[in-house]
Amino acid sequence: MKAALCKSLDGPAGLIVEDIAEPHPGPGEVLIAVKAAALNFFDTLITRGKYQARPELPFSPAAEVAGVVAALGPDVTGVKVGDRVAAYVGWGGAREKVVAKADAVVAIPDSVSDAVAAGISVTYGTAIHGLKDRARLKAGETVAVLGAAGGAGLAAVEIAKLMGARVIAVASSADKLAVTRAHGADEAVNYASADLKDGLRALTGGRGVDVVYDCVGGDSSEAALRAMAWQGRFLVVGFASGDIPKIPLNLLLLKGCDAVGVFWDEAVKRDPGANRANMRQVLDWVAQGRLAPRIHGTYPLEKIRDALAVIDRREAVGKVVLTL
Repeated sequence: MKAALCKSLDGPAGLIVEDIAEPHPGPGEVLIAVKAAALNFFDTLITRGKYQARPELPFSPAAEVAGVVAALGPDVTGVKVGDRVAAYVGWGGAREKVVAKADAVVAIPDSVSDAVAAGISVTYGTAIHGLKDRARLKAGETVAVLGAAGGAGLAAVEIAKLMGARVIAVASSADKLAVTRAHGADEAVNYASADLKDGLRALTGGRGVDVVYDCVGGDSSEAALRAMAWQGRFLVVGFASGDIPKIPLNLLLLKGCDAVGVFWDEAVKRDPGANRANMRQVLDWVAQGRLAPRIHGTYPLEKIRDALAVIDRREAVGKVVLTL
């Protein structure tokens, strides 16, 4: 079978496509014939050895896959050969067949394409875990999404709206904010031209926001926290700015609020059943036409270097997906 392999930590440009031996599922595992594999920004890092996970060489990038169950390992129940499934595999998805834990796969509704199903785990999985499981978001509450025009941010905008929240998108340009409005944001703050704290407080009548979804970090974090409502929840999702902020803890005391970590990857490992339930909910929303994940482009496996270069240059608006 063909696989895109990282044999040295030289980044996406060093990937090569080769024939390798087909894997076999062990106990509690399934073999998936991959039809689509989604790429993420962290794939540009993992191929340079700069990501928190550092698999042994050689390895394949791509953490999210969709395809058909080709074989079952011992003691597998609840799934059968021929089922269409999506799965989060951490890495290794950029190949024709990949082994996944049986408790990590979720059935794909008939009306949902492989390309769409492959790309929901990381962004939408993080969004629904953060907003539902960690923030316990209630309908009618106000959510501010920092970095709202990026893939993670747009997913949070869409999931928050589906959960009945009022969403304030925060981004750095009018064009980016227009994209967030097209995905359901009710209000917007351009932090490049307006004070973020004052903007969020003005849009909430001085009350402040109930939930901040922060996948950016940097200077925006403290400003958003200062605009938090009493007993609000500040979700620490990521640091796309590259700067991990140092937050004055007295702000948590004064606001009576919570700072909540959202480590989706670890949550998946610790409670795969909860993640499967979340993924079923997201896929159901897609099947019902209530959620329309955006695909930036699809590329054959042999063009993986071109696909990752689009992400590396920060040109992607939506998911970049390999098709096999």
